[in-house]
Amino acid sequence: MPHYTSYDNTELAYRVLEARDGSARPPLICLAGGPGRDAAYLGDLGGLDAQHTLIIPDSRGTGDSPPAADPSGYSFPGLAEDLEALRRHLGLNRFPLLAHDAAAATAQAYAAAHPEHLTHLVLVCPGARLQGELPEDAREIFEARADEPWWQEAYVAVQLLPDTSDFTEVRRLLLQAAPMAYGRWDEPQRAHAAAEGEQLGPVPRAGFWQGVDEAGRRAVLARLREVPCPVLTVTGDRDAVTGVRAGELVAESFPDGRTQPLHGVGHYPWVDEPDLFRPLVEDFLAGRPARP
Repeated sequence: MPHYTSYDNTELAYRVLEARDGSARPPLICLAGGPGRDAAYLGDLGGLDAQHTLIIPDSRGTGDSPPAADPSGYSFPGLAEDLEALRRHLGLNRFPLLAHDAAAATAQAYAAAHPEHLTHLVLVCPGARLQGELPEDAREIFEARADEPWWQEAYVAVQLLPDTSDFTEVRRLLLQAAPMAYGRWDEPQRAHAAAEGEQLGPVPRAGFWQGVDEAGRRAVLARLREVPCPVLTVTGDRDAVTGVRAGELVAESFPDGRTQPLHGVGHYPWVDEPDLFRPLVEDFLAGRPARP
């Protein structure tokens, strides 16, 4: 894998998926969430590499990137500065950025600090913790699926996870709760979920939200009001992890933000419905109206 040198001289890894159509468009940089999850789970994002070269970095302590020398390196503002170092390494003046799940916080911190370098911002199934809100609709979506055969075991896992510190047990419970993150529980979803436990790093996961106080959070939000690029948040109406309302709140934080919910889709739209997700992102990046 290629590497780049970040702000503290740490060598960090990234993966390149060349555009299959030979496109010379600026690459789409794609950030993995978790937090602290290996970027391998993004795959090719439902075939987005058909028309776009994808640059997929491994954040500190995940994949082929080394752990942070200082715990602050795992925080999302620190990860945003790693992204800026990657931009300089790639020689990009302006570029589109996609971020999934918790990485939406990293992307928002980057947009607040370096808005001049973004052409488009796609935030997939973001939470609204940076917005200071925890909407209830994710819980409502979960409870509405109580007739599914996996639901009782998932419910038990969800109750146990907040008080579980042993990471082996955390991994087991995450797999038990995994069906709630998908629009359906078929073979592609099962295979995708089975890899999650080994892809999570406990230290990067624990450090992601550290070091940002209330004043810092509000400062980031204030700067988002000045971000000029168009912003799309993609949500799934079966996403019992972050729900739909959080994506709406995130989109409302930007002057040119909009949200698009996808029907029958959970927390991983490119796994559940790649043929809905891929054209939505492609049209947004090309400046085309969303398809019906």
